[in-house]
Amino acid sequence: MATIDMTFPLWGLVIFILWTIAVVILLLTVRIRHLSAGGSVKDFATPNDESLLWRLFRVQSNLVENLPLYIGVVFLLTVRGVSGIAVDSLVVVYIVFRLIHSAIHIAGIDPFFRFLCLVIQLGCLVTLTGLAIF
Repeated sequence: MATIDMTFPLWGLVIFILWTIAVVILLLTVRIRHLSAGGSVKDFATPNDESLLWRLFRVQSNLVENLPLYIGVVFLLTVRGVSGIAVDSLVVVYIVFRLIHSAIHIAGIDPFFRFLCLVIQLGCLVTLTGLAIF
């Protein structure tokens, strides 16, 4: 059976998955701490940008929403055998800004920077998709 070497896009996927797992563990820890301090389960679904619980929930949801897009791009690149410095660089930029996006959201920093990170990520995904197709 043929094997596929670990490429930058595949390593990016590993990092994306591990980061998502780390955020879920952090979210569970904060939820357990919240409940043990007498908080209500109802608080989990209450939008409140001041609440770390809510921000972590949004980060986790955002990661889950974006993971299929990145998986699709990695699939296209891998199946088509597309690689090179441009692909590797775009993957690194995408993953770095994915992590920064999450960190900004968790910290509750100005949403403009989070939006800027999102635009950079989207640009990377669109460019990677173009490289995979053409």
